[in-house]
Amino acid sequence: MDSLSSAGPRRPRDRLGVRSSGARAASTPWARFSAWLECVCVVTFDLELGQALELVYPGDFRLTDKEKSSICYLSFPDSHSGCLGDTQFSFRIRQCGGQRSSWPTDDGGRYDSEAPVTLQRESAHYFGYVYFRQVKDSSMKRGYFQKSLVLVSRLPFVRLFQALLSLVAPEYFDKLAPCLEAVCNEIDQWPAPVPGQTLNLPVVGVVLQVHIPSRTDRPESSPLKRCGQESLLPAPLVLTSVHELDLFRCLQPVLTHVQTLWELMLLGEPLVVLAPSPAVSSEMVLALTSCLQPLRFCCDYRPYFTIHDSEFKEFTTRTQAPPNVVLGVTNPFFIKTLQHWPHILRVGEPKMSGGLPKQVKLKKPSRLKTLDTKPGLYTEYTAHLRRDKALLKRLLKGLQKKRPAGVLTALLRRHLLELTQSFIIPLEHYMASLMPLQKSITPWKDDFLCSLEHAGPQLTCILKGDWLGLYRRFFKSPHFDGWYRQRRKEMARKLEALHLEAICEANVETWMQGKSEVEVVDLVLKLREKLVRARGHQLPVKEETLQQARLHLETVISSLPRDLQAVLCPP
Repeated sequence: MDSLSSAGPRRPRDRLGVRSSGARAASTPWARFSAWLECVCVVTFDLELGQALELVYPGDFRLTDKEKSSICYLSFPDSHSGCLGDTQFSFRIRQCGGQRSSWPTDDGGRYDSEAPVTLQRESAHYFGYVYFRQVKDSSMKRGYFQKSLVLVSRLPFVRLFQALLSLVAPEYFDKLAPCLEAVCNEIDQWPAPVPGQTLNLPVVGVVLQVHIPSRTDRPESSPLKRCGQESLLPAPLVLTSVHELDLFRCLQPVLTHVQTLWELMLLGEPLVVLAPSPAVSSEMVLALTSCLQPLRFCCDYRPYFTIHDSEFKEFTTRTQAPPNVVLGVTNPFFIKTLQHWPHILRVGEPKMSGGLPKQVKLKKPSRLKTLDTKPGLYTEYTAHLRRDKALLKRLLKGLQKKRPAGVLTALLRRHLLELTQSFIIPLEHYMASLMPLQKSITPWKDDFLCSLEHAGPQLTCILKGDWLGLYRRFFKSPHFDGWYRQRRKEMARKLEALHLEAICEANVETWMQGKSEVEVVDLVLKLREKLVRARGHQLPVKEETLQQARLHLETVISSLPRDLQAVLCPP
C-alpha cells in the first residue's frame, strides 16, 4: 500500500491520506495550485472495500463522504466496459455541502469576469479527470493492478488536464507517492490562468504551453506566442486548446443527426448516451454539450454516470418527468431503467463501412429492447430545421481524401458555431433594443416573434425550417432562462459602468453646490461601492475612469467638515 495512506482504522470505502506535505510551510495557502486544481486523488481496488480512496493531496482538502464515494465509483470503468491497459475519461459531480474551497484564490474574480461564459469556474460542481490503469500483475491477489489517478478541478479544461495526466500518471504508477508530491509542488508554482495570456506550465521535465481563452478572443482563434524566458526551458509541448475535443472524431457515428442533436441540446432535452466505455461516453457528452458555443450549456450533464451515484434515484424515478440532464452511461441496465426518457442515444465502438464511419439510425423509442438494443438515436422528436446535406457531404468527402482531422473538426465546429449564432443574434439585437432593462421578459416574447420575419436567422443562415417553432420551444427551456439572466446581468453591469463614467465626466464641484451633507455623503458611499466593484473586475471600466473616480472621491470628501472626514477616512 502507498506510503502516504492513512495509518489509522479503516472506514468503509475510504482510506483517505491526510498527510500535509512536510516540505510546505503550514501557512502556505496553495493559492496557485488551487487556481488550477482542487485536489488530486488516487483510487485503488481493495478486495475488502472495492474501490477505495487511497490518497487525497494536498491532504487537508475537504471532501464530504458523499463526494468521496462518488469519486471512488466514477474513477473506475463499469464492469461491463472491460477496459484493459490505460484509459482516460472524465466525470462531473455535484458538490455537497454548499460553496466552499479549501484553498483561497487571489485573482479577485478576474478569471470569471474575463473568461468566456462557457469556461468559467463551476460553483456547484467538480470535474474529475481520470487516468485509469488495469494490467495483469501476479503479485496482486486478484491478479491485476487497478488504480486511477484523478485530477479534481472546477475548470472545464479537459484537453489540458488529459495532457497533464498522460505525463504524470505513468510516472506516478511507477514511482508512487514521491512523484505525486513533486508534481503538486510544481503546479503550485504555475502562474494563474489569466484569460488572454499564453502560459508555460512546467511539469515532470516537460513544458506545456497553453493559451487561456478570453471573452475578447475571436471564435476559433487560439493565439500561441512564445513566452518570456523560454530559452531557459525545454522546447514546449504546445496544446492548441485547453478545452476543445476533436469534435469530428467524437461525433463521427452521429454526423447524420448532428443538427437534431444540436436542437435537443439547445432545448435542454433529457438525453441518455449509452456507450461501450467511459472514454466514449464522456467524450460524446462533452462534445454534445459543447455544440452550443458560444452559449453556455445551462443544464446538468454527467459525462460518466453509474448506478452507484448518489443521484441515481433522483434521475431514474418514474414519478415525475425526467430532469434536464445529459447522462453518459456504460451499463446496459440503464436502458431498462430509463426507458421512460424521451431520447436515448446508443453508440457502439467506432466502426467503418466502405471507408466511412458507420452512422447510427433514427429509431422510435418503442424499438428499445433490454441489453441487446442496437446502436441508434431512439426518439420521437422531429427536428425543426432541415438537415444540411452539403455539410455532411463535405465532411465525409474530406474523410475519404484523408484530410487532417483538425480541418474536419474546424469545419464541423464552425458550422455549429454559425448555427448557434444565427439563432441567438436576433435575440441579442432585440434585447439590446430594450435598454433600459425591463423587469419581466413576458411582455416582449410575441413582439420578438413578430420581428423574425424581417430580422430573423434567415439573414445569416441558409438552413430552412420552422425557426418560429424552435424559438417557441426555446423560450420554455433552461437555456433561454440562463441566456436571459446572463444578458440581464451583463447589461446591468454595463449601465452601472456608464453611470460611473458619467459621474467622472461631470464637474463634481459644480454638482456639490447647494447639496446637503447627506447628499454629499451618499455620493461618497456610492462612489466607493462602485470603485470596489470595478477593482474586483465586476464593472467594465477603463483605468482612467477609476483614477478620475478616485480624484472625485478625494474632492468630495475634502469639502465635508473635519469630523465627517474623520469618519469617512479613518486613520
